[in-house]
Order: sequence, then C-alpha cells, then structure tokens
Amino acid sequence: MAETKEGSGSEMSLKDQGNEFFKSGKYLKAAALYTQAIKQDPSNPTLYSNRAAALLQLDKLNKALDDAEMTIKLKPQWEKGYFRKGSILEAMNRYDDALAAFHIALQYNPQSQEVSKKMKKINQLVRDSKRAQEVENMRTNVDMAKHLDALKREMSGKYGSEECWKDMFLFLVETMETAVKSWHETSSVDARVYFLLDNEKTQIDKYAPVVNIDKAFETPHTHSSCFSFLRQYAEESFSKAACLVTPKSIIAYPQVWKGQGSRKWKHAQSDGFFAQFESPSLRKLWFIPSSNEKGQTLCRDPEVLDIGAHEVLPRLFK
Repeated sequence: MAETKEGSGSEMSLKDQGNEFFKSGKYLKAAALYTQAIKQDPSNPTLYSNRAAALLQLDKLNKALDDAEMTIKLKPQWEKGYFRKGSILEAMNRYDDALAAFHIALQYNPQSQEVSKKMKKINQLVRDSKRAQEVENMRTNVDMAKHLDALKREMSGKYGSEECWKDMFLFLVETMETAVKSWHETSSVDARVYFLLDNEKTQIDKYAPVVNIDKAFETPHTHSSCFSFLRQYAEESFSKAACLVTPKSIIAYPQVWKGQGSRKWKHAQSDGFFAQFESPSLRKLWFIPSSNEKGQTLCRDPEVLDIGAHEVLPRLFK
C-alpha cells in the first residue's frame, strides 16, 4: 500500500491525491500524480516508494525496481524501500534476490508482520518451484533400465550369457518406458501385449509385434478367450518374450488387488498400470502407481508384485 507520511504543501496534496487513486485501484493515475510530486520534491523517498507500489500493480517491473532502488538510496535505513524491492523481485520470480531484500527490511524493522509473511510466502514458493522442477525432471528423464537392473541377474541365472537375454531385457525396458511416457502425457496407457518376435522364424507379414487387448478384462469369459488366443499367438509367432501393459482402471476381471492377493496388495486404491513380463523361463509382474503432483501426472517407481498372487494373465509360454 502507498505511504501517507512525509511531504508538505502542494507536494502533500499531490501525494494524497495519488494515494486516493491507489486505494481505488486507479494505479496509472496514482503513478502520474506521484511523478508530478517527485518533480516538485525529487528527494522525497516516500514518493518513490509510492510510485514503485503503483508501477508494481501496473506490472511495470523494471521501472518499479528503479524507484525502489531510489527509495533505498534516499533513505537507506527505512525498511519500506527494501520491502518494495523485495515485492518487485518476487513478481519477477527472482526469489533469492527477493528474500535478500526482505531480510534487510526485517533487520530495520524486526517486528514487521508484513515482511515476515512475505518471507514465509516466498520460502514456500521456492520449495514449490524446486519440487515442480524435480517432478518435471522425473517425468522427462525416464530411466527404466535403472529400476530393472536387478532383473539382469535373474535373467543371467535363467539364460546364461548376456547374448541370450540382452534382447529380452532391452525389449522390456523399452516397452515399460514407452508406457510410462504415455501415462505422463495422457494419464493412461492402451491395454496391449507386446511381443519380442524372432527375426529369423517369425512371419512378419502375418504376426504383428503388438496385440490390443482392451476387451480382455470385461468378464471371465473374455479374459479366458484372450489368454487362449495370446498363448497360441506367442507359440505360432515364435516369440521370445512378451510384455503385457494395461491400466488398472479398465480391469473388471480379474481384480488382482482383491481376493486372493488382498493381503499382499500394498497400494490401496492407487491409480496406475500393470506390466507383466512373460518368457519361457521367467515371469515378472510390476505395478506402476501414479499420482498427481504440482498439477502433473507422475509415475512412481515400479513395484514388484508376487506374480503368483497378482498375475493379470496366466502363463503365456508353455
């Protein structure tokens, strides 16, 4: 708010008129009157402080900052100049500089609730901004290989040399990363089974690497029919591995987070999606929970589930 102290005579009158316009929200007229007053009394810090407040409301931030600096120059030990400067720097999103200005204001007036509230607000803004950036980094830098690193040892134990399981691992990583990125963009994934086909044996004109299964979880009958089809598909296409991806929200059957596996389900009603990896010698199941943070959809780290209790589809490879 504009200050009402200091000045006399016609300058006081101009300042008072400016204050009335400021109070009524007519900031351009207020700034004009403060400018006239400054011409008559160019050494009055209150006039620069008031005009800085009006210019801040008009979003003329650079000019407002100049006036705040002039206020400080004319009256270095008056907290109001630093308060103005801090408020303007806050509007510029220069939070560290704003806090520095408010710290000085508080040194000159330790009892100022106005300054303390501003500092508390900006500290929260800094925390929110930092967390929003962290969330965006997590959304952008999806590194599923890091989360699945322990799986390499299991694959090595089942398949031996890296040459035998490397393609399967990369296939799984790529499939899950694609699903996570889709979830971040649309808050959903398509219910599909991805197949790692054999480049030498698979008839690529007959067998596609992706099969849509959006109707698979409507009833026990559709689930059973889909499973039978997929098992046959995996066999006839000479697939090396498969990865099912499906959002939890579309599963009417089987609701694997209830019944048989209810005691082991640790994710309450969390939204998210399942990823089930199938190969002749290894089966794995993950649930990727989702949350909304800072206005952004964010996939949490994949959680390994007991596939015996929570399998979304029975074993695809005989």
